Amino acid sequence: MVYMGTVKIKTGMQVEIELVDLAGSTEHQVFVIVPDRYADYAHGMLGEGTPLAQALMGRVVGEEVPYHLDELVSVHILAVSPINSSSISEAAEQRGAEFRKALADLEKRNAAAFAASFSGKWGDYDPDGVEEWDHPTKPGDK
Repeated sequence: MVYMGTVKIKTGMQVEIELVDLAGSTEHQVFVIVPDRYADYAHGMLGEGTPLAQALMGRVVGEEVPYHLDELVSVHILAVSPINSSSISEAAEQRGAEFRKALADLEKRNAAAFAASFSGKWGDYDPDGVEEWDHPTKPGDK
């Protein structure tokens, strides 16, 4: 459902806008305004504390909002629709899981690089054995 007219923009809404620059050129964008802890602009999640979100809060579809940043002069609000709040937290949890996996992979690569560069009095370490190491990502993980 797309809201028109009098529904004011707030956190948890998908917003479709056009950014207008000094030359009158426009850039179309669609994003969801989310609490700052869930912000991930690359994935379409704009934090509510950002200047753009603050400029849009309380505005309605059809408004032209002054917005001065670099070459930008205004924002035209094209559409607003509600978003399921559980999908916001699910997306944040998925990004967190991806981050934890990447961190664990990095720790394994660092351990392998260290093992490959180290030689002790009992012999060289085998980096292939280090690759199989399953290091917990958080205290208490097994």
